[in-house]
Amino acid sequence: MFSFLNRKSSPESSPNAGKPSSPVWRVDHLHRFHGGIHPAEHKAESASSPIQSLRAEGLLVLPLQQHIGQASEPVVQVGEHVLKGQLLAKPVGYVSAALHAPTSGTIISIGMAPVPHPAGLPQTAIILQADGEDRWIERESQPDFRQMDPAALRTLIRNAGIVGLGGASFPTAVKLNPGEHAAPVLILNGAECEPYITCDDLLMREHGEEILAGAEIMMHALGSQHCLVGIEDNKPQALEAMRAAAANRAKVQVVAVPTLYPSGGAKQLIEILTGRQVPAGGHSIDIGVVCVNVGTAFASKRAVIDGEPMISRIVTVTGSVREPRNFEVPLGLPMEQLIQAAGGSPLPIDRVLMGGPLMGVALHRTDIPVIKASNCVLVMAPEQNQPAAEAMPCIRCAACVDVCPARLMPHELYWFARAGNFEKTQEYQVFDCIECGACAYVCPSEIPLVHYYRHAKQEIAAQERERDKADLARRRNEARLARLAREKAEAEAKRAEKMAAMARAKASKENGESSAAAPADAQPAQTVEPGAKPAKKALTPEQQAKLDTALAARRASQISATTAEEKPKTAE
Repeated sequence: MFSFLNRKSSPESSPNAGKPSSPVWRVDHLHRFHGGIHPAEHKAESASSPIQSLRAEGLLVLPLQQHIGQASEPVVQVGEHVLKGQLLAKPVGYVSAALHAPTSGTIISIGMAPVPHPAGLPQTAIILQADGEDRWIERESQPDFRQMDPAALRTLIRNAGIVGLGGASFPTAVKLNPGEHAAPVLILNGAECEPYITCDDLLMREHGEEILAGAEIMMHALGSQHCLVGIEDNKPQALEAMRAAAANRAKVQVVAVPTLYPSGGAKQLIEILTGRQVPAGGHSIDIGVVCVNVGTAFASKRAVIDGEPMISRIVTVTGSVREPRNFEVPLGLPMEQLIQAAGGSPLPIDRVLMGGPLMGVALHRTDIPVIKASNCVLVMAPEQNQPAAEAMPCIRCAACVDVCPARLMPHELYWFARAGNFEKTQEYQVFDCIECGACAYVCPSEIPLVHYYRHAKQEIAAQERERDKADLARRRNEARLARLAREKAEAEAKRAEKMAAMARAKASKENGESSAAAPADAQPAQTVEPGAKPAKKALTPEQQAKLDTALAARRASQISATTAEEKPKTAE
């Protein structure tokens, strides 16, 4: 087990107090990751009201691509009536997730529709017309999940469409498959460090018991022995609720971590709790840790114990709205409906973000749907969204280096990305950038640094796709040439075999004719000495008669020719 954990026996915290308890692993002290910033939090506005559920109604737009990996594939037809929780699209490939109906209704179309996309591009979606009845399918629960094979448990989670709800939307079933690695520690991420967002805070306050039930499901799937729950210390109510839920769970430890952005990054939280760093280009499983969001654990509990697939999520609606709060929102509901449920904006809306102010995605419209990655809808009035000042030249102050949690050199990455030297950006580990925005936050020149890093990543990815296409074309051409050469060689071999067979047949035929022409009492051929004339064979009377006739005709022909040549001379 890891050296950062101290092995202790805690009979007081065991549900079987007074009996010998199994050893547990506890965090003795915290560590600090490099960098970080302290932006204004703006969390109190939306954290003062309980979660409110919104009803699925009207048209629900359900994109097939709501997760990292391959888009799901529809299994329903236009005009089909479906029930709440029914499978609409199945996962395709290993890294994919299923999609289910958030309510009962009729499929009215399957095609391109506006979705939350950084470039405003439409994507393929299933559009469901809710019937208002909200009728469920027959649900199957697995309360005794500890008796299930871990692989079967992961399959259940995959079929329930569970993805990471912290923003990355990585399919959870893939993350819960350690493969050849050991995963002794599961970390639940409840840090929620970005300003304005409070959906995890309220979820932990109201559903701590269910979150830890989901953690136990994940521990069984991973084979983990201990669970650490990391929560920033600016959430005292969430800490209290989670500690109460963990009181009778000896393998679960709730840890308060210092409030520092971006402590909610998976790599940063792992380092805070364990002192270990995820290697560059690697994954947390490489050091025996798996980190998931508390919302993901809650969704896993619902899927396994309640038999409910992922059809909704908690969303913070805040900023320039009259009643900032958190809602449990059916997937596919328009974001405009959430804004109106929060009382609408008292001021003209200047900008709407999906996510927080540092890592959020600007939306081009508000009639687009809530998806699995929608943790926050941040409405900004003109005075909250001051136009960015014109970027000034980099003065190489290195303030960005001081705050970068990934220990990168942001100013160098900026220069290389700006110059289009993407090979150098890779040498400087651009893909280790978590795009937290801390560098741009402290930049005195107000350079939008993250924009350059994203551009570099996109260009490198595009170049790699082109190289893959070129490699594929090259391999196909080489395979074609090899096939042609092989076919030619096979044809030559067949031709040579055919010629050899013909030669053998001819030789066999000639030998057969010679044997048939020879008389039965024929004497063996005599050996002819070198220089000696072969002896003449005696002719039969018939053969001799034919020969005499032929010789007589030849002599007559010669006499006739001689006479024809002498006639002109006589005439002269």
